[in-house]
Amino acid sequence: MGAATLGSRAIIGRFYKALEQDAGMGWVDPISMLFTSDQASETYAWLGQSPAMREWIGGREAKGFRENGITIANKKYEATLEIPLDWMRRDKTGQIQVRIDEMAQRANAHWAKLMTALIEAGEGSTLGTCYDGQYFFDTDHSEGDSGTQSNDISVDITTTTAPTAAEMETAILTATQKIMGFKDDQGEPMNEAARQFVVMVPTPFMSAAAAALNNPIITTGSTSFTNTLVNLGGFSYQIAINPRLTWTTKFALFRGDGGVSPFIRQEEESLQISALAEGSEEEFKNDRHLYGIKAMRNAGFGYWQKACLVTFT
Repeated sequence: MGAATLGSRAIIGRFYKALEQDAGMGWVDPISMLFTSDQASETYAWLGQSPAMREWIGGREAKGFRENGITIANKKYEATLEIPLDWMRRDKTGQIQVRIDEMAQRANAHWAKLMTALIEAGEGSTLGTCYDGQYFFDTDHSEGDSGTQSNDISVDITTTTAPTAAEMETAILTATQKIMGFKDDQGEPMNEAARQFVVMVPTPFMSAAAAALNNPIITTGSTSFTNTLVNLGGFSYQIAINPRLTWTTKFALFRGDGGVSPFIRQEEESLQISALAEGSEEEFKNDRHLYGIKAMRNAGFGYWQKACLVTFT
């Protein structure tokens, strides 16, 4: 069935069907929270942690909140596909339908694009400031009784752009240990219940990361040893190969469980598709149909304590 037999309603229906079938990048949901919005921007008041239990001596000891906040402004995004009527008449192989499917896939990948931009800006960029006024990845986070804490660490390896499986295993364990040790503004452990993590690497690190997360035995030269990550009871790691990252000597570890996340996704208007098609002025004047998608959304930083950047040195 060629595209000429499809009306705009059928094409729009195909777009939504493709949108539902493609869940987008699998790492987006575990490391972000989705909030709906009904105004131009939203302010998130990141309040200090609730009080820990104490021995009741004298009366109750009420503790207030430490207020920090971050404001995320919604932005409008669009993509528009032009289909000349002659193409629709001649298309007998379904290529236009493939283009519609591709547009849905790219729409689903949009959150990954926004979040990757945040991740790369999180170290040393004015766009990378999070709720405590520091860079998202920084060496001197501090609030209340937390003490000074760093989620921007380095690990020495032989070749910084080509880690081995053994070096990657060590780096992932080091980052996990860092996240597990972070304290909140009352000096209490913030991630003591953490058990699920997302290891995000640029494509050149894919092989080493996959081996570090899956091989029961790691071999380095003539030496073999048991992979601690595979045998770390109760802990699980999801690998996220992110081709959008431009890093050559870095990767990031994120906590993938718990009630709060490293990032916020904010949506005022979900993905919608509209058309100028049959009987439209566009068809009459320009002999073509237009299919456009639109969304109003943005992404921002959540809790830096749920993330750790590793730089190989």
